[in-house]
Parts: sequence; structure tokens; C-alpha cells
Amino acid sequence: MSEPLAAFSDPARILCFLCALMVPCAIAGLALINAGLGRSRSAAHSLVGALCVAAVAALAYFATGFAIQGYVGLPAHELAAGSKLWSWAGAGQPFFGGLRFDGAPASLAALLGMFSAALAAMIPLGAGADRWRLGASCVSTAILAAVIFPLFAHWSWGGGWLAQLGANAGLGAGFIDAGGAGAIQVVGGLGALAIAWVLGPRRGKYSMEGLPAAIPGHNAAFVLFGCFLAWFGWMGLNCAGALLYSGADASRVALIAVNATLGAAAAGLAAAGITRARFTRTDASLCANAWVAGLVASSAGCALFNPAEAVMVGLVAGALAVFSVEWLELRLTVDDPSGAISVHALGGLWGLMAVGLFAPAGSSGQWLAQLVGVATLLGFVLPLAYGLNRLLDRFYRQRVAPEGERQGLDLYELGAGAYPDFMTHSDDTWQR
Repeated sequence: MSEPLAAFSDPARILCFLCALMVPCAIAGLALINAGLGRSRSAAHSLVGALCVAAVAALAYFATGFAIQGYVGLPAHELAAGSKLWSWAGAGQPFFGGLRFDGAPASLAALLGMFSAALAAMIPLGAGADRWRLGASCVSTAILAAVIFPLFAHWSWGGGWLAQLGANAGLGAGFIDAGGAGAIQVVGGLGALAIAWVLGPRRGKYSMEGLPAAIPGHNAAFVLFGCFLAWFGWMGLNCAGALLYSGADASRVALIAVNATLGAAAAGLAAAGITRARFTRTDASLCANAWVAGLVASSAGCALFNPAEAVMVGLVAGALAVFSVEWLELRLTVDDPSGAISVHALGGLWGLMAVGLFAPAGSSGQWLAQLVGVATLLGFVLPLAYGLNRLLDRFYRQRVAPEGERQGLDLYELGAGAYPDFMTHSDDTWQR
């Protein structure tokens, strides 16, 4: 069993609780971004889907998620290897059994974990926009929140084997992921990649020659307002995560908020400059994606970066978001309407490695600990997410019928559109 973190003072508990309550703003922000970047005839479906998967994620995490994730100092399943004990899963009771909601760190971790599972579930929704059945997205979310997310969260947040790399293997301070760049963002982003592969591209996205067609989002105002909500929510997420999972002192919350802001600002401006230089016009959707990518990349080392390092992390994240969207569409024929894979998976992976790159002098092996975490995400979490979703697709078809995609998911699955006074059904992108 891992040693518990130092007990919270009462002011720290209150601060952590208030910061955790900000996280639903990030969930709402991603929901708006996903809806805005999709087609108008599926806008209501996107937001209903966001509400449903948030509900499913919360219930699935309540049922088994926290029992698997656990918390530092709580019972866990361990394996002996190399004369060391390595924790691989929590050994808690389902349905929050035995958990006392008395303001102790474990109860705050359960609250933040429930919000984090819902936030991770928002990410695949964007990749499956305009073609993912509502029921299938709920079942897939249950798998993510009940198994995949809490398992990796235990390894990184709950005193699991990745966090033990420092004590057991001498690799710096062990895997560091204070704000969930790996546990939330990369897990959700790799889930988005799995969903994009399982569903396939939207009809009309690729010509017979394999060239992608532009299908612009229908509401830039949704997307940009979602960025403001995400900014507010991310500051709470990073502060609460740093207090709970990395032992950060409450006095560092100002630095954490500054780093989140600077990371997002640098990433957004980097995208604005790149798109203006390449296309002679600033691209609103890419700037929005870059803004969120900056928030994502700042999360892992939010309590460790100094402000100048946060700016550098944001600049790289913004550039990655711009170029990887194009690369995924052109080279891998991955249709990701919201850019979720570029923003959350690649941005999160960069943020994790940036912790090792900017580790303080004397933190020998920190970069290797971060690399082990990244390899685990790519070598275990991605195949697990893809395999489980492919298996689900064999028994419960995840993609909507062709008629539903042509008609729009609002009418096909909900029976009413988001914009009944302006409904159109243009088939200009209906090619195959």
C-alpha cells in the first residue's frame, strides 16, 4: 500500500472543493465546441449526447470507477516484481462503499474523479460527430468511465505503478500528471481515435480519389464561447488535481492558474499566426482547437512549470494542433470533426513529455518516467480502447444508418432539429 499524502488543512480542503466545482465548466465548454464544429442538422443531438454521456460517465464511475482508481493510502492490489511491490489496481468497494464524505482527500478525489470521467467522455463525442448513435456513445462511455479511465488514473493518480517509478526504480519523482493530461486528455483522445477508426469517415468527407473535402463547423460562436468556458474549468481542474495528486501546496494555485492561462494564450496565438501565414486568413476553428490544446498541454506540469516554460509548452501545443489536424485527414484518412485527437491526444502527450524536458536540475530519470507513461498510453490504453469498441460494434452497431446520416441525427434520433425555422437538407456533400 502506498503512503498517503500529507493531511489537508481545512482551508486546503475548501480550496480543493471549490476548484473541483469549476470542472463542469470545462465539460460544458467541450460540449459546445463539439456541437459548433459539427453540422447544424446534428447540433441538438451533439448536446443531448454530451448530457447523456456525462450522466453515464458519472454513474459508471460511481459503480466501479473509483473502486478501481482508488487513492494514495487506500487498499490496492499489488504484484511483487524485482523485490518491490507494484500497485496495479485499487481494491475499493463498488458504489463508493466505505467512503466517508467528510472532506477528506479521498472523498475529494472521488468527486474530482467523477467530473474527470465525464470530461474524458466528452472527447470521443467530437470525433464521432454526425454519425455516432446516441445509444452506442452511452455504452462506449460506460466502458471508458468504468474501466479504462480509472485503471490508468490508478496508475498515475492513485499511487499505482507509474507513480511508484520514482520510489521503486529511481526515475525522478515517478510519473507526474497533476492535472490529468494523461489520465483524462490522452485517455479521452485515444478513445476518440479508436471511435474514429471504428466508425469510419463521414459520407462525403473523402472523394473517390481519397482527397478530403472541407466540412466546416456550423457555429463558430459556440466554439469560441466553449473556449472561454474551458479556460475557466481548466484552472479549477489543474488546481484541484495538483492539490490532490501531486501534493502541491495551496500557495501554488496562483502559479497554476497563470500557467494554464499562458499555455492557452501562447497556443491560440501560435495558431493564429500559422494560419494567417499559410492561408492569409486567421482560422477561427484552428485557433479554438489550439487554445484548448494549450490548456491540455499545461495540465501535466501545471504546478512545476515556471511561466516562461508554460509559454513554450503552449507554443508547441498550438503548432501541433494546427499541423496534426491536416496530417490526420490527409495521411491517415481519419475524420475527426472536432480535432479531438490532435488537441487532446497529441497535446496531452506533448505535455507529459514536457514535464521531463523541463524537470528541475537533479531530477534524474524524470524524462524516462514520463516516457514510460506515454508508452503505456500508446501501447496498452489505445489497443484496449480500440479492441473494446470494435467488440462492441460487433454486437451493437455504433454508426447510424446511412439514412440517418443524410437526414441529420437531430431528426433521425431525436425527432426534432436544433433550428426548426432554418432546417435545410442539402446533399452537396453526399457523395457516397
